[in-house]
Amino acid sequence: MAKIQQTFVCQSCGAVYNRWRGRCEACNGWNTIVEEVPGGGPQSGPAATRPSRARGRVFPLEGLTGEAKEAPRIASGIAELDRVTGGGFVRGSVILLGGDPGIGKSTLLMQASAAMAAKGERVAYISGEEAVGQVRLRAERLGLASHPVELAAETNVEDIVETLSQGRPPALAIIDSIQTMWTETVESAPGTVTQVRSSAQALIRFAKTTGTAVILVGHVTKDGQIAGPRVVEHMVDAVASFEGDQGHHFRILRAVKNRFGPTDEIGVFEMTDGGLAEVPNPSALFLASRDHAAPGTAVFAGMEGTRPLLVEIQALVAPSALGMPRRAVVGWDPNRLSMVLAVLEAHGGIRLGTHDVYLNVAGGLRISEPAADLAVAAALVSSLSGAVLPHESVYFGEIGLSGAIRPVAQATARLKEAQKLGFAKALTPEARGETGERALSTEALRHIADLVSGIAAGAPRRAGSDRGRGRYAEDD
Repeated sequence: MAKIQQTFVCQSCGAVYNRWRGRCEACNGWNTIVEEVPGGGPQSGPAATRPSRARGRVFPLEGLTGEAKEAPRIASGIAELDRVTGGGFVRGSVILLGGDPGIGKSTLLMQASAAMAAKGERVAYISGEEAVGQVRLRAERLGLASHPVELAAETNVEDIVETLSQGRPPALAIIDSIQTMWTETVESAPGTVTQVRSSAQALIRFAKTTGTAVILVGHVTKDGQIAGPRVVEHMVDAVASFEGDQGHHFRILRAVKNRFGPTDEIGVFEMTDGGLAEVPNPSALFLASRDHAAPGTAVFAGMEGTRPLLVEIQALVAPSALGMPRRAVVGWDPNRLSMVLAVLEAHGGIRLGTHDVYLNVAGGLRISEPAADLAVAAALVSSLSGAVLPHESVYFGEIGLSGAIRPVAQATARLKEAQKLGFAKALTPEARGETGERALSTEALRHIADLVSGIAAGAPRRAGSDRGRGRYAEDD
């Protein structure tokens, strides 16, 4: 009898070793390596026990367009969800959805299932964490109990595939969650790397052969990354992240990977008593509680995909009693903040080395584009000097290391969104080669020193607002 080879797999990254180790060399994780009995996977077993295979067929590319009768996409009935997926679910696609516990993943998928079932599509919701009665209670709380959604509580992948294969193939199948699934072809506990990978392979094969769109719900780690092997993210067609702070009622659906659509679109939802409500105009929602008379706040005109989005940047610059001042950032890149602070000191004539700096993007939104540099700089200078920025102005532009303010893409769309929300002026980089009329009056800035001098000279001040604050550095 052949000796069974021992296999040790890291439960964090999926690295395979031939002996146990305390630390994984691939991800540097401690005590994450577990012994697993090697299974043959989907192709295991002697050849006599496997079903016979027909010869593969090839199809001409030019004939596919004329023969297709079904729509390539299935609308979910939720506009914000369709925006992120690229117009709806592609038949036969597999989507991996991740998010923090309690953020609203199951609520969103239940609402999408009910909306599709109401249009006559067959939809199946498979829960591996809750009983059928618990899922039905959630549907009753959302007012969706009357919709013909098929529910099941099962964790065995073979039973799930066999059940879904009976009758008309479902248009959408939701697996909540992939970490609870297990397959008979692998001898290891549910949630391990081998089980997650093998279960995902079986469900992906079912989706491709039947044309069913499958959504796999994934747990996340403390760092916000989807738990399990990274290879699963490469196996699926799209990876979406459901973000949001539980202290806020906003929820952001963001596509991290999408083979059939853009990855820079976001869907904005609001958590209400009746479930998740779509937010067609997120700019007005993010600016609803803005304090016009407070220094240190600036409105940034940003872009998320094809959608312009206006958010409030809040900054607080206060004298520090520490030898190394604090730099705290929420919703923006800390390295980008360090660069803006360095440019302000080197080219703006401002000394921030003895001050604590706190930066926050209001509403729980996370911004990644460099066009927010100008708004961040304006908020920092406003907080340091105590000058209140004009409440009818918006800011956008990228700041270079030389202090030059560089133009950004889609300036016209940003200006139109600002004008629609009642703003009258925009401080932007100098236009280069742009055609067409500006949506509202603009002030072109070429250097960071122009921004600093403009805030110091023209912005209104509150009485006593500069008391105890830092000062501009004296010109040499």
